[in-house]
Amino acid sequence: MKRIIVLVIAFLFVSCQKEIKKEDLINLNGYWEIKQVTKPDGEKKEYKVNETVDYFEVKNTIGFRQKVMPQFDGKFKTNEIKESIKIIDSNKTFFIEYTTDYGKWKEEILSLKDSTLVLKNKENLEYTYKKFKPFSLK
Repeated sequence: MKRIIVLVIAFLFVSCQKEIKKEDLINLNGYWEIKQVTKPDGEKKEYKVNETVDYFEVKNTIGFRQKVMPQFDGKFKTNEIKESIKIIDSNKTFFIEYTTDYGKWKEEILSLKDSTLVLKNKENLEYTYKKFKPFSLK
């Protein structure tokens, strides 16, 4: 009985999610801070403070992701390593395909709004991001 209830709730959640449109992909550009990771069993890990944030830059489905470290003066430090990315549309399900010298992988875009991003990898880990708001001591 418990499994049936979980399946019904999961179905309702999935069926009520807003479909991502191609024009929503512009929201991917910018700085994103990890908020939480949800494991397949539902266990969640919250992130209160992050030393690094992800910077995405995409034009016409091609771009890059780069890890950056926010500084107190409002600027960012980076090691200059960029992961090439490509947005793939597979029957109105969008994926980010990453490519580096060391490998290739992809993540499904579950949700993409101006302030929230949810990605799922092949291990069914869901990464929830929020738009990063820079801080400054100025």
